[in-house]
Amino acid sequence: MGDTLLETKAGMDGDRTAALARALGVLLEEHKGSGVVAIDLRQMNTWTDFFVIATVTSNAHLDGLDRHIKDFVREHSMEIIRRSPRLQRSQMQRLQMASGSAALPDDEWRIIDMGTIVVHLMSGRARSFYELERLYPPPLAEIIYPLSN
Repeated sequence: MGDTLLETKAGMDGDRTAALARALGVLLEEHKGSGVVAIDLRQMNTWTDFFVIATVTSNAHLDGLDRHIKDFVREHSMEIIRRSPRLQRSQMQRLQMASGSAALPDDEWRIIDMGTIVVHLMSGRARSFYELERLYPPPLAEIIYPLSN
């Protein structure tokens, strides 16, 4: 009986987590994230269950979506385990000088890790270069957002 209860609870938690991943997809789309997708990785990974990926248009857009995610996490009694660190100005200047680039490195990709859900906010350039969706093809990974008709 105890095993059945644990299996039922695990199933319910998985469904709740999937619902939260979809809700994050909706949130990102509502705030103008583009190409939003949520991917169920439970059959492929042990370190996370879902990726939610969105493309941002600017650093201000990235920061805004980050704030909305923080609010969502707080409202749903979740926890952010790890966020990709913002670089200090001196670190950014060294990287810019070394690469010859005027773009700020943290404009490209921010990762927000909530354990079972990892959100990737990416610039268009980073998204097309890394193509995260291609790393997790069906049938092992399932797109759960947007819902197919």
